[in-house]
Amino acid sequence: MIEKALLSLRPNAKWILRDDTIEWLDTEQTQPTDEEIQTEITRLQNDYAATQYARDRASAYKPLTEQLDMQYWDRVNGTDTWKQHIDAVKTAHPKPTE
Repeated sequence: MIEKALLSLRPNAKWILRDDTIEWLDTEQTQPTDEEIQTEITRLQNDYAATQYARDRASAYKPLTEQLDMQYWDRVNGTDTWKQHIDAVKTAHPKPTE
């Protein structure tokens, strides 16, 4: 996670990470402090956790070709199979409220 934090805090900076030790090579940008890095790691982890529902939904949805087929047959038969599928996935993996 240190790498992601550094990339987020100092885009395009030059550095090498060896066994959690940062060798700062950039002469344009200052090296972030350990506190800045830890704060950014926490922020990135929180952002990732907050969007878990979206990853869960993505894996639960049927492939788009199947969804399009559902929509076609719903239109032909006057059914709502596709809507039921989408509703079921959204119910099973709700978006967190803030």
